[in-house]
Amino acid sequence: MNHFEVENCLRSIEILVDTREQDTERARERYNRFPCEYVRQALSYGDYAYNFVLPDGSRFLEYSPHEVAAPIVVERKMNLDELAGCFTRSRKRFEAEFARAKENGARIYLLVENATWEKLLAGKYRSMYNPAAFLASILAWQNRYDLQLIMCKEETSATLIYEILKRDLKERLERGEFDWAAEDVV
Repeated sequence: MNHFEVENCLRSIEILVDTREQDTERARERYNRFPCEYVRQALSYGDYAYNFVLPDGSRFLEYSPHEVAAPIVVERKMNLDELAGCFTRSRKRFEAEFARAKENGARIYLLVENATWEKLLAGKYRSMYNPAAFLASILAWQNRYDLQLIMCKEETSATLIYEILKRDLKERLERGEFDWAAEDVV
């Protein structure tokens, strides 16, 4: 892919929002801060992924009534309490989601709003989850699932979601990962 094709692909990026993400006012505010279009689509794992238009005019991921497995996703949690619930009450479901991503070779970013390492280590959250156990779970999952953890303020999450997805797409395009037309020419 040449520079102009890469730029056109990047301009066509849209964010896929998992259909299981609750449609709340807070969520709509986040979506409206994306500097691109967004589409609701069932994802096999994660809350956000990207789609874009290839130089031949086709979409990278076809919209489907079924779940789509993306090469990169952002899993968003609104705070440490929600994440603690995923590591405790919902651990099997949460782990199955990360296992599906790993099986597909997907990269996962876990974005936790309204959180810091200092809050986690000091136990400054409502859950009774022991801070040492919480930290151990996060660090184990970072190793087990090649998880990238990002903590931020709520108002920063839309920008981070977009930039994480856009930068991943740019790197993959520049490496030629999505350059199928070139592969077909023999």
